[in-house]
Amino acid sequence: MTQTAALPPQELLKPPLKWAGGKRWLVPHLRPLWQPYQDQRYVEPFCGGLAAPLGFSPARSLLNDMNAHVVHFYHWIQHGLQVSDIQTLNDSELYYAHRVRFNDLIRTGQDNTSEAAQLFYYLNRTGYNGLCRFNKRGEFNVPFGKYKKINYAPDFFAHQNALNRWQFTQGDFETVALEPGDFVYADPPYDVQFVNYSKFGFSWDDQVRLAVWLSRHEGPVVISNQRTDRIVALYERLGYHLQCLEAPRRISCNGNRTPAIEVLATRNLSDTIG
Repeated sequence: MTQTAALPPQELLKPPLKWAGGKRWLVPHLRPLWQPYQDQRYVEPFCGGLAAPLGFSPARSLLNDMNAHVVHFYHWIQHGLQVSDIQTLNDSELYYAHRVRFNDLIRTGQDNTSEAAQLFYYLNRTGYNGLCRFNKRGEFNVPFGKYKKINYAPDFFAHQNALNRWQFTQGDFETVALEPGDFVYADPPYDVQFVNYSKFGFSWDDQVRLAVWLSRHEGPVVISNQRTDRIVALYERLGYHLQCLEAPRRISCNGNRTPAIEVLATRNLSDTIG
């Protein structure tokens, strides 16, 4: 297992959402692993903020996420989403009013509408630290972010052509229909205390289930995760090749400013990494 410093990020089409734990910084490390397989289908079971596919621009891609609101948002971008029906201001009163309205749409089964997609974008840009967090009732509960200045996009036409080449699905990762030659990059919720990315959470049993599921895939596999002792032990036990990278963020719990370490676990690549 090797460890290297992070490479500087390249200029890419920026992800349309703010994303805690986003992977723009990791794209230069992932691109050499993807390039030998660029004629194959690219698959992400946890597509999140889209940093990797926007960095690779695959011709064919299947992008899944357990968070239905993220997938609804991308579907609306494919249909030319404009943020024109709601007010967008960096204001706490407006933020909490929009949060109430968004949760009302969730409760009434209208969370797949254009209005919900616009509200989701506004809450994402304005909420604290780009978090995407839901309680067990499925309600968005991120507090106001208190940014000095926020630039809100009026539309997403720059992303529409790219996203129109790709298929988006929503559900558990094991519902993703893999083909034998697919290049799979999985960036699951980290093995850390915060697991409320969706109302379903993501437990240690899910981490194990994912690693085992991907160990059975015949094609190339890359997994990224925060390095913890049990993650390393799990991936090594299943025969993954591991590389550790210093991520451009720091562990801030209880004032700890230790650099965070990311692990890349790979299988079935033509060349090993590290």
